[in-house]
Amino acid sequence: MAMAEARLKHDWSMTAAIMTLTANANRDPKKSRPFRQADFMPPSLREPEPVVKGSIHDLKIFLRQKPGG
Repeated sequence: MAMAEARLKHDWSMTAAIMTLTANANRDPKKSRPFRQADFMPPSLREPEPVVKGSIHDLKIFLRQKPGG
């Protein structure tokens, strides 16, 4: 089972790389950000987003800041 899942992930990685290259070659740099390979991977095969860790002190500082400054 592990070998089949690894093969599936590898195949999708190759496909996503080609799709990323094609999309970035045809995008308007002024209108959109560069695509990443993860943008074309199925949700079940994407790497999890990193969790940002902080303390309650960091949150208090963030909440005290006024908009625009």
